[in-house]
Amino acid sequence: MAEGQTNNRVTIDALVRALDGSFPGNLGIEPLKVEDDRVVGRMVVDHRHLHPGGYVHGGAWVAFADSVAAWGTMRNLPHGVNFTTIELKINVFAAGAEGDELIGHGQPLHRGRRTQVWEVRVEKEGRLMANFSCTQMVLVAPG
Repeated sequence: MAEGQTNNRVTIDALVRALDGSFPGNLGIEPLKVEDDRVVGRMVVDHRHLHPGGYVHGGAWVAFADSVAAWGTMRNLPHGVNFTTIELKINVFAAGAEGDELIGHGQPLHRGRRTQVWEVRVEKEGRLMANFSCTQMVLVAPG
């Protein structure tokens, strides 16, 4: 992809269709905004996101934030090129509970030919709940 070009096929409508029946879709993770330099998603916490103690499970935090980062990565790849997460880290600063509306704000820290690094800040009512970062490996088709 030439400098400054993005995959404009990655839109909210396209993501909603792709999420249907997928792991993040089954968790109720929703895209709200997808732009080259900013992505936003939402997850309203319900029983399926909780650990037995009644708070958001670590895996649900990661699934949400990694999904938001993935949308940004997809938007910044050439059409037909894919990726996979190769490293991730999350810090959770406050417990999430049933009924919470979590909003994830993602931005790129690095967009290279072979890797991308994304940060996602998860908030509830403007309060920082978690900070996530991941490295995505660009998968180039053999040929």
